Amino acid sequence: MPPEKASVEANVMAEHEPTEEQLAAIAAENAESESETVNYRPPARKTLQEIQELDKDDESLQKYKKALLGDGHESAADPAVPNVQVTRLTLVCDTTPIPLTLDLQGDLEQFKKQSFVLKEGVEYRIKISFKVNREIVSGLKFTQQTYRKGVRIDKSDYMVGSYGPRPAEYDFLTPLEEAPKGMLARGTYNIKSKFTDDDQHDHLSWEWNLNIKKDWTD
Repeated sequence: MPPEKASVEANVMAEHEPTEEQLAAIAAENAESESETVNYRPPARKTLQEIQELDKDDESLQKYKKALLGDGHESAADPAVPNVQVTRLTLVCDTTPIPLTLDLQGDLEQFKKQSFVLKEGVEYRIKISFKVNREIVSGLKFTQQTYRKGVRIDKSDYMVGSYGPRPAEYDFLTPLEEAPKGMLARGTYNIKSKFTDDDQHDHLSWEWNLNIKKDWTD
């Protein structure tokens, strides 16, 4: 490519990069739509044994506990393994040409050096896969903070719920979202994710990048 043409194209792209003022406006707009913090007090923690002893004559409660804990309440999980293990993050999109999955049980630092490519304007969900190994965990929450050029432009909190131990993984899906679109929206977004519970226990925190492009292969 001739140097003159390369210079012109670079200048055109620079013109369409969002300014700090535009990013601040986006952040302010998203802040208005964030839900207010709910005045919520978590229940007192109880062990599986204590839960099993509660209201043994209450048939409806016993059915609820069976649904939460399964038939076998005893867990054979290794006590050295964390009670909650976050295993994968998956971008669920019907039109993606390749699977978009992060293995969260490996080296989390590598995700800072690579990016998911997401076509602008497509609809997608985020799926978090996790395991509960020994005790019931209440008030699981998935939080995401999105940054562009160092400016936080969005924050999302998703209530995941309460879960009992079982051998199989659980999957949590966020509501359907639409990827931003337009020339100003294209570019790399840094996302800081966290999986916590009622006790503010940080089960996992990680950073990853999302690159919004005009098409999957741009």
